Amino acid sequence: MSVRVVEILVDPTTDGQRLDALLASAQGMPSRSACARLIEHGAVTINGTAATSKSERVMLGDRVSATVEEPDEPEGALLAPNPQIPLDIRFEDDYLIVLSKQAGLVCHPSPGHVDDTLANALVAHCGYSHLGMLQGEDRPGIVHRLDMDTSGLMVAAKDDVTQKALQDLIRLRVLDRRYVTLVQGYVAPDSGTITTGIARSTHDRLRMAVSDDPGAREAITTFTTLERFEAGRRDDGYSLLECHLYTGRTHQIRVHMRHIGHQVVGDQLYGRGDDRQNLGLKRQFLHSWHIRFDHPVTGETIELADKLPEDLLGVLKSLKGTSMGRTAEGERICPQLGA
Repeated sequence: MSVRVVEILVDPTTDGQRLDALLASAQGMPSRSACARLIEHGAVTINGTAATSKSERVMLGDRVSATVEEPDEPEGALLAPNPQIPLDIRFEDDYLIVLSKQAGLVCHPSPGHVDDTLANALVAHCGYSHLGMLQGEDRPGIVHRLDMDTSGLMVAAKDDVTQKALQDLIRLRVLDRRYVTLVQGYVAPDSGTITTGIARSTHDRLRMAVSDDPGAREAITTFTTLERFEAGRRDDGYSLLECHLYTGRTHQIRVHMRHIGHQVVGDQLYGRGDDRQNLGLKRQFLHSWHIRFDHPVTGETIELADKLPEDLLGVLKSLKGTSMGRTAEGERICPQLGA
């Protein structure tokens, strides 16, 4: 095991940042969650004094020091590529990949998922040394994530420079990501915006929750109603929505839909109702269907759409007889989804 020390001087551009965010943005540092663990283990100091909280705000002129332990020889799940995992690539060049992730695939290693993740598949396709590492050595190429049971379009980067540029596009809210979801109940507005704080639940560590705690992170979701379905004897009806993410918090759409009383159909963590109310769906009806951004190297506009997978299309077909009609946006978007 080798040890290296990373020194950071807080300048005007990082003044006021959370400590874990500052560390994660530094060159060569691991993921934000890994940086939080360094703080918990006493491996981070501010002006020579051990830091005690990942949410502590740094100030201009502070000197932050982090001691990072690394294996002498690279090892771990990601050095064992998994070519058996199919990659549905929709765009690829020397700098980045846009792919459609299948439901059930975890983005990077986690407890219970060692060598069966998207990251393993990316290593098999590109090679470990040809992927961006800014998110940490256990997340090669990952720019943003989709939950295991969320399907659809996402971006991976082949080098650190491209990875950072794509992450900057997300921070600047110019990497346009749109999702389609089917939720329980009648959503009356044709469009709306949900703005809250989101933090980890204090009652269940597996869940996120809307929170007004000062440490909660801002989350903004806009939605457009595409189609509504009549209520039946055992349900309150359903609504098909397109959601636009302005921020990318963990489980954001699922948490926001629960917050407004319209849980995502099939959501095993935040949903409600029995198998019948969830239309037999065993995973959340959530699909990343459209992405648009300007290529950070070539300047080319990359715009891709992805039809709904068969399991989600099957659910919509089962509701066809109860449709109350599509909105104008629904008439435009639903055909592109294959619906």
